[in-house]
Amino acid sequence: MDVPLWLALLVVGVLGVKLIRPPWWLIAVLLIGGYLLADSLLAPVIDPALK
Repeated sequence: MDVPLWLALLVVGVLGVKLIRPPWWLIAVLLIGGYLLADSLLAPVIDPALK
């Protein structure tokens, strides 16, 4: 069965929020920070460490 990546991430995210109950500001900081970091000059430096 092939599941699209966006659907798997959405399901994991929803389950994580429901089970762990982190504050909404923390979720926003992680999402915005990850987006900005992926578009920054540091992305090529961080990429090999994450693979």
